[in-house]
Formats: sequence, C-alpha cells, structure tokens
Amino acid sequence: MKQSLRLGRIAGIPVGVHWSVLVIAALIAVSLAGAVLPGAVPGQAPRLYWVLAVVTAVLFFASLLAHELAHALVARWRAIPVRSITLWLFGGVTQMEGEARTPRGELEISLVGPLTSLAVGGIAFVVAVYAPGPRLVMSALMWLALMNLLLGVFNLLPGAPLDGGRVLHAVVWWRTGDRFRADRAAARAGQGLGLLLIAAGVAEVLFTTWAGGLWLMIIGWFLAGAAGTEMTARSAREGLEGVRIKDVMTPLPDLAPAWLDVGEFVSSVASRSHQTVFPVVAFGGEPVGSVTLEELAAVPPARRGSTRLGDLARPLAPERVVGPDAEAIVLLERPALGALAAVVTEGGQITGMVTAQDMARMIRLALLRRSG
Repeated sequence: MKQSLRLGRIAGIPVGVHWSVLVIAALIAVSLAGAVLPGAVPGQAPRLYWVLAVVTAVLFFASLLAHELAHALVARWRAIPVRSITLWLFGGVTQMEGEARTPRGELEISLVGPLTSLAVGGIAFVVAVYAPGPRLVMSALMWLALMNLLLGVFNLLPGAPLDGGRVLHAVVWWRTGDRFRADRAAARAGQGLGLLLIAAGVAEVLFTTWAGGLWLMIIGWFLAGAAGTEMTARSAREGLEGVRIKDVMTPLPDLAPAWLDVGEFVSSVASRSHQTVFPVVAFGGEPVGSVTLEELAAVPPARRGSTRLGDLARPLAPERVVGPDAEAIVLLERPALGALAAVVTEGGQITGMVTAQDMARMIRLALLRRSG
C-alpha cells in the first residue's frame, strides 16, 4: 500500500496515510455532524456538532493507528523488521519484512491488533457511561467505543486477509505442522467470508436499505479478492521452494555507464540491445541505479548530449542488490519497483538482473509447479 502522505515515525516506524483516508474521514465527519450527534443530543449549535465530529474522526483514525502499531511492535519483538504502517480505506496495513517463524509468533502478532481495538473500545465505553461530562461529548465517545468494538470483532472473523484469518492460519499450522495447508485454509475461509458478506449485502439492498447493503458488498468484494490474491501468492511461494535467483535472472545484461551521456548511450548500446531497462554502473562496476527506454526517450534531443546517465538513473536501494545463490522467494517480498526488481552481483560485479517480466514469468512457472 503506497503512502500518499507521510505523517512521521512512531518508535522508528514510518507512518503514513493513503488518499482514501480523506474520503472516509469526510464521510465519518458528515455522518456524525449531520445525523449521529444531533440525533443523540438535539438542539445544539451546528458548529459544535461539526467541531466534535472532526475531533471524533481524528480519534477514530488514531485508534486504527494504535491497532496497527500493536501489530508492528509485537512483530519487532518477534525479530521481524517492520517497513511501514499505512492507514487507508479499509483500515490499516502494517508492512513487514518476512513472516513469523512459529505458529505462536503468528498468533501473537495477529491477536494483538484486535485486542487493542477491543481494549480501546472498552475504555471509551466505560468513560462514556460512567465519567461525568457534557452529553454531546459522551455521545461522541460512545460512538468511538462502538466503532472500536465492532472493528475488533470484525477483524477476528476467520478469513484472510483479516487478523482472524491469521489466527486461523496459526491454529491450523500448529495443529497440522503444515504451513502450506494453513495457507490454503485461511485463504479459502477468506473467500467464503467475502462471498457471504456480498450475499448479505445483496439481501439488505433488496429488502431494507441500499446504503448499508452496498457497503457490505464492497467489503465482501474486497475480502474475496484479497483472499484470492493471497492464495495465489502462497501457491507461488510453494512453487518457488528451492529456486535460486540465478535460475530466473537475465544473465549478463547490457549495462549503462553512469558517466556516459544519453545520446552516446542510445547510439552505442540501447539501439542494439533487446532490453527495456538497464542497470547503471559507476566507474568501479558497482550498480548505482537503473534507467529505462521510456526515461531515455523522455530526454529532449537538445539535452541528450549534456545529460549523464548517472543524473537520469533511478536510485537502487541496497536490498535490490542480491547474489545469484539467494532464494528467489525473497523477490516476492520485494516486488518490482518499475521495470527492475533486482540487480544480481558476484564479486562486486553485475552478473545478471531480474526484471518485472522475469518476475512475472517466475510466478507463472511457480504456479504451474503447484498445479502439476
């Protein structure tokens, strides 16, 4: 999930939001200010409803962040690096580098998020019922409590990609000792849950109101699709067992010296090469970035003689440089950024590259191995 806006870091973890959060925040604020709060405590100034609605919406997303942060902190405690936390349309995503090594570790990471939401909801509920304060504030707090309780319960439903699907995965893994069997069980449960929600949404549209039913259908469609995607990814992982980077890479690719200008490179290398992307190398032969034919073509002809490839190159992150004997499965944890997924080096020199096309072929072959 790509972040549209970076909010900063919490405990060293980059935190950001997707643009869809703005849509949901606006819908929550409108619903609270236009219906929920006036219905609970009528007769207040419209400005007061709006101020409290915006504050409550912000607190709701803060509770979502607490849910994801709980996942992230337990994952780090379990020695799994965390890349980022992103809030988006359907809640939040905690991106981790790798997976739990044991069923217990996965169970702990999966459960802590919903338990955090239930705890936040419980605390807000107790405060709303027993603490003294303005009725309007207590009503907003009650809404926040109910939303967090609902969030916690919903996330515990047994189907991928929900936290409850991870819990189901951990339990099946523990009972059978077969991680791949657990993968299939969680993914199939997620697809079934998604279809059930779609059916419930259709029934609600037909027999009650269309708004709630439409929302159920959207959530069900998302769950079913995400579970199917996860099943495909898991099957690809199974098919890639024992496959090495050298088995899937493009060997001895044409390279783009950082000190050459675009015009010279196009006439001497790019025009005769079959590649669409080129690793850019420094004087010592070490990779520093990549450049594509599209990026070369975007340079105006008048500037091609003065533009160096090193200035045009897209930087290459350290994790994008791999050895030929590394397991190919690591590439699934580092999906291609543009046309180039990884550069393969041996002895400090480039011996191959893995392109987006190489990865697509690798995944198709992995799925064929699993279905054969």
